[in-house]
Parts: sequence; C-alpha cells; structure tokens
Amino acid sequence: MYHVGDIVTVNDTMQASYQYSIQVPMGQNFAPGFNPHFTPKEMLELGVFEGKYCNDCQNEFPPEWFTDAKISDVSNPSVNNFGVKSRQPLNIWREKGWIIGPDPRGWFQWYCRYFMGRRIEEIDKKQTKRWRSFRRHAAQVKANCSQGDWTCRPKQRQALLQWSYDPFI
Repeated sequence: MYHVGDIVTVNDTMQASYQYSIQVPMGQNFAPGFNPHFTPKEMLELGVFEGKYCNDCQNEFPPEWFTDAKISDVSNPSVNNFGVKSRQPLNIWREKGWIIGPDPRGWFQWYCRYFMGRRIEEIDKKQTKRWRSFRRHAAQVKANCSQGDWTCRPKQRQALLQWSYDPFI
C-alpha cells in the first residue's frame, strides 16, 4: 500500500490534514530492544480495545489489517480476546500525559504508524521506553498464573495484548 517516500494524509474525526512520510519499509528497522510480539493486524484480529479503536481511521492503514479484525460500533468488552473491559476514556489518557506527539489516540496509533514506517526520533524513544516498561505485567502473569490458564489475570493479559506482548505466557 505505502512505500518509502510516500506521504500519508490523515483525515478522520481526531485529525484533519495531518501528514507523515514513510521513512522505512513496513514492519522493518525497529529500534533496538523494541520487539513487539504482534503486528497491528494480528492485534486487531485477536480483539483489542473493545473493538472500538480504529473505526474511523481505517483509511490510513492497509485494508488487509481490517479484513478479519474484530470491530464494533460501540465499546464491547466481549470483542476483546479475553472478553474483559480493557480501556479507559481518552480524557484519562490525556490527564495522565499518555498522549504523546501527533498521535491523539495513544500508544496503539503510534505503533500502527511506526509499523507502517513513520519515524519521529524523540517520540519513538518515549513510546518504545513506555513499551519496555510494560513488560513488568508479563512478569506478574508468569509469577501468578499456571501455564495455559488463560482465565488467570484476564485484564492483565488483555493489556499485554494491547501493548503487543504475548498474553499467552
């Protein structure tokens, strides 16, 4: 869909005429130490953000990301892979300073754009640092759950999935 050098123009309910360039091939040249377990397409297929995350911004991303995505017109926890409520309102994200730079939807939007090949060094450093710090949740699941018991800590497992960590540990 996009190639290095292409300019992506975003027009959705949260951004108008925002543009970025594709600087590296899709899914390649990630920062050292940033090795997400899932692609955005895989995350959407498994069920994230109660199906309500990318509804109005699908035109920005490759159509195949949404072919088998679990999408809902309203927030629906049953759409999530672990069937639990998994998100806080956007105003909470803003209050806590979790919205960084030109990505008004937060970390997953940043990850989708990063995966596509956009690079913004300062923001990428902040977001990959946030991603690395999230691994503590994987350690908690491993320490408190029996192998294969997906019913143990479902909210934490859903959160791991939404940060592209393997929740099936």
